[in-house]
Amino acid sequence: MADITHLPMEQLQDLEYCIDSNPPWAETIFLAFQNYILMLGTSVMIPTTLVPLMGGSDGDKARVIQTLLFVAGINTLLQALFGTRLPAIVGGSFAYVIPILDIINDSSLQRIAEPHDRFIATMRAIQGALIVAASIQIILGYSQVWGLFSRFFSPLGMAPVVGLVGLGLFQRGFPALGNCVEIGIPMLLLVIGVSQYLKHVRLLKDMPIFERFPVLICVAIIWIYSILLTASGAYRGKPLKTQISCRTDKADLISTAPWFMFPYPLQWGPPTFAAGHSFAMMSAVLVSMIESTGAYKAASRLAIATPPPAYVLSRGIGWQGIGILLGGLFGTGTGSTVSVENVGLLGLTRVGSRRVVQLSAGFMIFFSILGKFGAVFASIPFPIYAALYCVLFGLVGSVGLSFLQFTNMNSMRNLVITGLSLFLGISVPQFFNEYLTLHHGLFNAFLNTIFSSPPTVGLIVAVFLDNTLDVENSKKDRGMPWWVKFRTFRGDNRNEEFYTLPFNLNRFFPPT
Repeated sequence: MADITHLPMEQLQDLEYCIDSNPPWAETIFLAFQNYILMLGTSVMIPTTLVPLMGGSDGDKARVIQTLLFVAGINTLLQALFGTRLPAIVGGSFAYVIPILDIINDSSLQRIAEPHDRFIATMRAIQGALIVAASIQIILGYSQVWGLFSRFFSPLGMAPVVGLVGLGLFQRGFPALGNCVEIGIPMLLLVIGVSQYLKHVRLLKDMPIFERFPVLICVAIIWIYSILLTASGAYRGKPLKTQISCRTDKADLISTAPWFMFPYPLQWGPPTFAAGHSFAMMSAVLVSMIESTGAYKAASRLAIATPPPAYVLSRGIGWQGIGILLGGLFGTGTGSTVSVENVGLLGLTRVGSRRVVQLSAGFMIFFSILGKFGAVFASIPFPIYAALYCVLFGLVGSVGLSFLQFTNMNSMRNLVITGLSLFLGISVPQFFNEYLTLHHGLFNAFLNTIFSSPPTVGLIVAVFLDNTLDVENSKKDRGMPWWVKFRTFRGDNRNEEFYTLPFNLNRFFPPT
């Protein structure tokens, strides 16, 4: 026992740059571009899935992608400057797909015969639902209610939640990779080899290129490989699903994207409002709030920062509500949440710098305005991203499980809570996923959205059990002595270094 030296640690020690330290400018620029490339996967996949169902053309899809990227850049800047101030990218979210599909299948919209008119009417209905539903996050955030609720979070309760933020996305990993194994498998093997086995190899004396830029290196190599496969006719005559997944010229993004487009509010027309649509969308807002909370916890650990205090967490949720409101005004076609893959990238590159994420937001805005250039990068086949997700989602999941080091895992109570919340967090959504394609009304869309989210189910189970089972006798076992000081902004003197607002704004918005 005397030889055991790996005691519980509040902060990871083997990361190179923390939240408020910055790499050299040249390195920062390439790291920021790497973050931009990584978040393109979700930003392209969501409109590619939804816009055709809405009746939109390839040109409409390109405009929605550009708008989504533009708003993501704004939201990321707002979050990094005034929200949690963590190095977290805020992008499009799959959590909104279920209520959006229900809006798309609304009988009043389906009766519109002309496809483009149906697309415009559906987009305006989605906008109205997002604008109304955003009020939930804005109220829960700025009223500090979410921060007060976070007092019930312990390391034991949050470990399954943060773990499921990553592990619960397994369907976007190997199952999506398997749609084009000749691209996905080489990408997976290459990213593991470059980021792990070659990370100590230095081609340049002062910069570990393989450790810092594994995404850029691996995407470039496999993308060129996939272009050669497409040009050689390897997919000629293959099934449509294979061609969509593998070909680099199938998305028609480059030909349909405008050279220059500046997204603006209400570009699709004035939003339309329906109580049922807004009610269903509120479920997605609640889910994105829980998922983002888990992602913020993971980002703080990978940025060598203290866990965000209740006040900072509420502030971030409030600004995220503003981001969803902006998505509704601009017409992004979906709501926003923290990008889990980009949180994982903090650990893979060992860089948790806030400046990198802020500069990445600039790339999102720049390439969303210059449509043709952005469309070139957006044509990367999705199995390439799926291979990256296998590594990055797994890394975020393991960060969540690392919170268990603050708890007593020799306690049968803790073992039951952890095992049950992890298992139900994966098993319950699997059951509800069977009903995603069925149109059963807006109330069922609400329930399906809630219970199709692994982190949400994990939070319901873990936090409830952790706060009702033998609580008084289990404070130390739950890990509360480690986290209780992070409940308040003044509880730890490091919080001021990490989370104080810029431009001396704390004078006007003092921590509560």
